Amino acid sequence: MRRFELAEPSSLKEACALLSDNAEAKVIAGGTALLTLIKHGIFVPKTLVNLKKIKSASDITYDAQTGLRVGALAAIYDIEASPLVRQYYPVLAEACHVVANIRIRNMATIGGNLAHGDYQSDPPTVLVALNAVVELLSRTGTRQMKLSGFLKGSYETALEPGELLSALVVPPPDSWRGTYIKFTTGSSEERPCAGIAALVRMEQGVCRDLRLVVGAVSPRPVRMHQAEEF
Repeated sequence: MRRFELAEPSSLKEACALLSDNAEAKVIAGGTALLTLIKHGIFVPKTLVNLKKIKSASDITYDAQTGLRVGALAAIYDIEASPLVRQYYPVLAEACHVVANIRIRNMATIGGNLAHGDYQSDPPTVLVALNAVVELLSRTGTRQMKLSGFLKGSYETALEPGELLSALVVPPPDSWRGTYIKFTTGSSEERPCAGIAALVRMEQGVCRDLRLVVGAVSPRPVRMHQAEEF
C-alpha cells in the first residue's frame, strides 16, 4: 500500500501556498495521468494537493475583445461540449472530442493535460495553432505566457516551483477557420502518433493567412513555418 497525505484546499491561492511550503507536494485534478504513474510505482508522492473541490476554477467564458477563458479545472469534455467553444472555436471542440474515450474526457482536466506536458496529446496542437496563452498562478502573483513557450519538451514545461496553471486564454477567432486530424496506429481511442492542426483565414475566396502545427511527432507541438509559406 502506498501511503500519502491528502490536502484539499478551497482556493487556487491556498493550493499555491501548500505547494510553496512543501516542495514534494504534487497537484492532482482529474488524475488520469498521475494515478497511472502512482499505480505503477513510477512516482510515489508524499503529499497530494487535490484541486477538485475548488469552485469556479472550471468556468468557461467568452468575450469578444479578450477571447475565450477556460479555467484549468474544466474537463476535456466540458470544452468539447461548451456552446461557446463550439460556436467560436469549433476546431478546439473537434480536438477535445477525439481525446481517448468519454470516461477519460469527463475526468481529465485541461490544466492537467497541459501541465503534464505529454507530447502525445491532441488539445495542445490545436491550442498552439490558436496562439493560446496559459495563466500561471503563484503565491506572489500571476503571469502569462504563450502555450508554445510553456511547453518546453516531453513532460517538461515552464512551471516554476509553487506555481499552478490556473487558466487558459485563447485570443478571439478573427475569422480563422480550421480542422484537426488525428492519426493513430490502431484504435481511435489511442494517443495520437501524429496530429495536425490547420487554420486558414480567407478573404473573397483567397487564402490570406495559414497556420500549420504538427503534434505528437516531437517533444512539443511544432509550427510548420516553411510549409505555411507554400
